[in-house]
Amino acid sequence: MNEINTIAKELLTSGKVNAVIGYIRYGNDKRTKPFIAQKPEEADKFVINKFILNNLAVYLTREEITKLGKIGIIAKGCDIKAIVALIQESQIKRDDVYIIGVNCSGVTNDFDIDFNAETVAGKCLNCEVKSPKLFDVTVGTLEDIPQGEDKKLKMIRGVEAMNSEERWDFFEEEFDKCIKCYACRQACPLCYCEQCIVDKSIPRWIESSASKRGNFSWNLIRAFHLSGRCIGCNECERVCPMDIPLSLLNRKMAMVTKDDFNYVSGMDVNAPTLVGSYDLKDNEDFIE
Repeated sequence: MNEINTIAKELLTSGKVNAVIGYIRYGNDKRTKPFIAQKPEEADKFVINKFILNNLAVYLTREEITKLGKIGIIAKGCDIKAIVALIQESQIKRDDVYIIGVNCSGVTNDFDIDFNAETVAGKCLNCEVKSPKLFDVTVGTLEDIPQGEDKKLKMIRGVEAMNSEERWDFFEEEFDKCIKCYACRQACPLCYCEQCIVDKSIPRWIESSASKRGNFSWNLIRAFHLSGRCIGCNECERVCPMDIPLSLLNRKMAMVTKDDFNYVSGMDVNAPTLVGSYDLKDNEDFIE
């Protein structure tokens, strides 16, 4: 039994939490899946490795979880950013969550592959939260993260260098792949609306079919809804069955919010949200 199992078992045995959300092996040593332990003996299944890819914060706003009462959650630093954002947006209460923070030295960008400089997840290359910023207890030790090429930043710079027509063609081609499965929405911890705009039919704001106009509307509106909120976990892109580079827009807007407003989502539980606050010193150069 390792540290994570001991902590989770004690929490459940003592009744400090009613359930613990974490990761267990699935199939082999290079795959994990989310697991919710409600009995102390179930805590023995939890693992921490280079394949704990899912952002488990997505479960914290689900009715099936909230009705259980206080929840323990095993979370990497980037996932804790999502928890912070949910607290900022009054979707969960800090006292209702026991955070088992994981000192993380990087994860792979997909399952069933070895962890190295070629396969390290892009979000890990410039991670500022290897050690969690918000936690009740931490586990794990830090090691150096293999430094591979930041391919997503290279793509962003490439799109920035395009003219407006070239950008339009680029995103039109990418969004054309969308099959409207909404896996991106389901995996995103900050997509918690009881009824998504794409599901509203009176009036119908976005075409429900996988059409050119509907695809553009869905992907752009979702990106704007995450502006100043996306915490960069990249789960949307990882689960996309059509390999659409969804994080291009999300990361670009995160870069803008940091450069123009000195704001990084999910870093300070006591800070007002960027969209929900106004400062006279805010940069207004974008207004024309």
